[in-house]
Amino acid sequence: MYKKMNLRLVPITLGLAVATLLPGCGLFNKKGSASEKANRRGEVTGVAKRASWQQNLPFDMVPVKAGTFWMGQSDEDIAYTQSAMNKQITISEFFMDKYEVSNNKYRQFLEAVKNGELATGTPTTLKDPPTFNLDELKPDTTVWSTSFSYHYGDPLMEFYFDHPAFDDYPVVGITWDQAQQYCEWRTYHLRANDESNFDVPSFRLPSEAEWEYAAKGGKDVAKYPWGGPYLKNKRGCLMANFKPGRGNYIDDGFAYTAPVDVFAPNGFGLYNMSGNVAEWVLDAYKTTSRVDTWDLDPVYDDPNEPRKIVRGGSWKDIAHYLETSTRTYEYQDVAQAHIGFRTTMTFMGRSGSMDVKSSKRTRR
Repeated sequence: MYKKMNLRLVPITLGLAVATLLPGCGLFNKKGSASEKANRRGEVTGVAKRASWQQNLPFDMVPVKAGTFWMGQSDEDIAYTQSAMNKQITISEFFMDKYEVSNNKYRQFLEAVKNGELATGTPTTLKDPPTFNLDELKPDTTVWSTSFSYHYGDPLMEFYFDHPAFDDYPVVGITWDQAQQYCEWRTYHLRANDESNFDVPSFRLPSEAEWEYAAKGGKDVAKYPWGGPYLKNKRGCLMANFKPGRGNYIDDGFAYTAPVDVFAPNGFGLYNMSGNVAEWVLDAYKTTSRVDTWDLDPVYDDPNEPRKIVRGGSWKDIAHYLETSTRTYEYQDVAQAHIGFRTTMTFMGRSGSMDVKSSKRTRR
């Protein structure tokens, strides 16, 4: 009996010894205590006991890890634009919407503005809620008729944005300016309802370089988001929603747009990076902007240039516009039936790669 009791006491004795010795080595001390002592001696060690912070992955976004890739032409420049010259680019980490912004998600934005739901919560640095004009935010539904010559788009003009049958379809009829305002609202909406002591970075449109890097899905050179060079998989199914052949729109399964979650995602888990709707990006358009911009997180920001870059091709475009390197543009105040958008967010810690478990970050 005595020996058994002694054996039980051994772990307790060892635990007490460790607890006594380790604090002397500076372990298991209260956080910041060493710094506080140094501060009292007149040393500069930084503010003690700063609150910890971890950036969570927002709903329906995916992490895109940092990397280097060849941005630019990946096949023949059939339009001979000479605007997609090759350049090696490094991109820092960011989060990106898994899907194009849908009608229903954009409707939440309009409902928040309409119902005056912008003054909720306690944002830490965004003191005042943004101001919006509801009439200036609504999608232009007439694009279903006006974007095309002699086209019967009346049913879509009447039902596409408002009817629940199209809730999961990408929002269109949105200008570059309206997409920017959606990003401003989404930023406020998250900050106003987030319990953290520190603000998350802003939602924004992706830069052109970020978009192309994300579209390639982790491949250094890729003609299409799925790699390429073919438009069909091994079963003979088309890989995106576009205009096959000389006008066989329905060959991919959809005459117009498709729900945002159809067709296979690319290597980063992003859907419809080519086809369905073309997407606004942050950059202004300039044929030679590749020469002007830096090779680390480049963005060509020119507020005096009304032409903004559109990427990815759409349901109405031929395969050339689906290529990850094809560049085109539209004026920032013009809405079209084939242009939508998705948002991104900078990952805090841009100088280092994400943790390998970043895809398992806590979701809101």
